[in-house]
Amino acid sequence: MSFHLGPDKRATLDEAAGLVGDGAMVALGGGLCARLPMALVRALVRAGRRDLHLVGSAHSIDVDLLVAGGAVKVCEESYVGFEQDFGPAPAFRRAAQTGTIEARESCCVTILTQLRAAEAGLPFLPVRGLKGTGIERAHGEYARVRCPFTGEELVAVPPLRPDVALLHAPLGDAAGNLHLDQPYVLDERFAHASAAVVATVDRLVPTAEVVAAGVTVPAHVVAAVVEAPFGAHPASCYPGYAYDRRHLATYLAAATAGGAELDAYLGRHVHAGEDAHRRAVGPERLTRWSDSVDAWQELFR
Repeated sequence: MSFHLGPDKRATLDEAAGLVGDGAMVALGGGLCARLPMALVRALVRAGRRDLHLVGSAHSIDVDLLVAGGAVKVCEESYVGFEQDFGPAPAFRRAAQTGTIEARESCCVTILTQLRAAEAGLPFLPVRGLKGTGIERAHGEYARVRCPFTGEELVAVPPLRPDVALLHAPLGDAAGNLHLDQPYVLDERFAHASAAVVATVDRLVPTAEVVAAGVTVPAHVVAAVVEAPFGAHPASCYPGYAYDRRHLATYLAAATAGGAELDAYLGRHVHAGEDAHRRAVGPERLTRWSDSVDAWQELFR
């Protein structure tokens, strides 16, 4: 897998998806229904990717859609679902139960520790909380070690080095500098532990604007950046837009039914392309959803 690391990282969605090969270990940024890299997820399904190994913290429609599109072989997450709003993730649950995918449960602290080991160039780091749990038993790559200072037995976890991290940001520049409002703790670790970052942004802006907002992910780790307005939809991207409960319900109904209903959803919102997805949702609805953030913020002022 090769990445272009020139001074101008701007790319199309198709070009960005081309940087993710079949069988790649893919780190998914964001979490739950917030700032998910949905435009890239849809591009990967359109490209027909297969046998991906997903890693992340707690995710929802991004993982479920990749599973529904037949792109996933292994999913290593602490949680996949739609929280209290909608419950389980239907495509993921169906695939895990039938053995179509391998579901490797992990936990956020363990994944974070593994990423830190990769960043530091260490062969392992120890954790305590996994001792005696089902998660430890499910991971043959973990091992027990004894602390040379206290004699305490701990669990050693190996470094986690994803091939590519997929991130979505509200803004970035052509060089690949990204600003993330209130980033999840794994976003920055994914960016630095992975071989490269492929990012979408709602707005490409001059570098000075990114610097003024604060550079969260620096350009030198980013391989490609795509301007994709509402690229996290139907997830949220603070402070631009809230998550779209109506669209999530539409997807969940299709994914639960499977078959023709799921194919119809994929045809309309994935295979037809990103412009068609936005048209199908409706610019008025996307605008209303943006306005709802301001209304929500007013409640807490």
